[in-house]
Amino acid sequence: MKRQNIVLIGFMGTGKTTVGKLLSKQMDWSFVDTDQLVEQREGKTIPELFATRGEAYFRNVESEVIHECLQKSHQIVATGGGSVLNKTNRERMQENGFVVALTAEADTIIRRVKHDRNRPLLHGNVEDSVRKILVERKEAYHFADLTVDTTYSNFEETLQTILEAWKRRV
Repeated sequence: MKRQNIVLIGFMGTGKTTVGKLLSKQMDWSFVDTDQLVEQREGKTIPELFATRGEAYFRNVESEVIHECLQKSHQIVATGGGSVLNKTNRERMQENGFVVALTAEADTIIRRVKHDRNRPLLHGNVEDSVRKILVERKEAYHFADLTVDTTYSNFEETLQTILEAWKRRV
């Protein structure tokens, strides 16, 4: 039987952590942020991991963390934006939860992340980096059970959309 989890995927700055925390309170489920779990396990920030061990190492640890956390149920799991690039991660998410992709327009993402120094993939010009990565990942989130655009919606609308879809799904 499929585990009872809601897995939030999406590009950086689409609201996965914020929506995840609010959703976990609403549903009285645990909130898990896989980026935080990676940092706790490694004792380093994600930018430090990228700088000292490289992206491939980070992605391997990220996959282990996703696998471990999806062994449990009744969680809202916020994943790192690039976690979906790994086919095994996508399969595990689908097998162990209801996958919700959060999206937003490029200008909105840029506005949300432009001052965040904890984003190792944003080198130099943030706007150019965001637009380039968005193109590269254009199809990466299409496996989701539900897609919610957070560009113009407030968090309450996003929560209601997810909860209604979850109830129909279960």
